[in-house]
Amino acid sequence: MPTANGAAAVPARAVDRSHKGEAAPDFAFLDPEGKKTTLAAFRGKPALLNLWATWCVPCRAEMPTLDALAGQRGDALTVITLSQDGKESVGQVLPYFTKSGFKNLKPWTDPDMAFSLGMNANLPTTILYDSAGREVWRVSGDMDWAGAKAAALLAEAS
Repeated sequence: MPTANGAAAVPARAVDRSHKGEAAPDFAFLDPEGKKTTLAAFRGKPALLNLWATWCVPCRAEMPTLDALAGQRGDALTVITLSQDGKESVGQVLPYFTKSGFKNLKPWTDPDMAFSLGMNANLPTTILYDSAGREVWRVSGDMDWAGAKAAALLAEAS
């Protein structure tokens, strides 16, 4: 079924490869220290970008598996959990991380919600970029990032 812009809708949790090869957007966001950065700063190794928000129940459900994934993959894969909470709620992200006890994730924030708005992405959406900063695939909806399906998908990173 087509969406409002005429593109084919991708079912939740389906792997969408329609953007494969596209360069990562150059939207600015804030690192955990509050300094502006872009995805270009992560080139050189694969990066998994997860768009989420503190109010999003499926987003919160998958965060522990993203934390475990970040710990397992270490330096081989950068996991960026980028909050789409917006300016009014960005102050809720660090307390959420502290309360949740994440050991491997960092509280990246996008106060302007540039990624979810600019990419027309529902939450959660997770996008794998290769080491050159090109999209490999994206998944809309929550996923068990410690499971076999995720492992097979992540094996596509280079």
